[in-house]
Amino acid sequence: MTSIYDAIKADHETHRDLLNKIAETSGDSTERQTAWKEFYEDVKSHAAAEEETFYSKLLHETWGQDAARHSVSEHKELDDLMEELNDTDMSSSGWLAKFKTLKHDYEHHMDEEEEDVFKRAKDVIGQENNDAFDQRFEQRKKEERGLIAQKRKDSLED
Repeated sequence: MTSIYDAIKADHETHRDLLNKIAETSGDSTERQTAWKEFYEDVKSHAAAEEETFYSKLLHETWGQDAARHSVSEHKELDDLMEELNDTDMSSSGWLAKFKTLKHDYEHHMDEEEEDVFKRAKDVIGQENNDAFDQRFEQRKKEERGLIAQKRKDSLED
């Protein structure tokens, strides 16, 4: 079976590919819209599942709390940027500038998770729980995928 780390890293590789694909598009093209929608939905479901199954476990250890809080805080910042992009005309220079910020910040976030957070998490989660955490992560990600539209609507009403 796949470990939680392999599952998260596989998602990250998909996200890196989509970021690069989006960066190669221009204007309000169908190609950009399709790649953006795929990126947006996958990152939203990934982040929520990661927070609930992965970071929640790190919060139980005092030495893991700072790393978990930092990453969850970055999730919020990235989420805000993605929502700003959703509300900006894709053909504008403002959209591209925000996207470049998102791309830079998200790539940094993924690198930080893979290089620093995973090391701490392996001590907390332990090898024997990798498969179970992977299964929970994948299941939660599927559930979150179905909640994206409702959560966006709810946040717009706040």
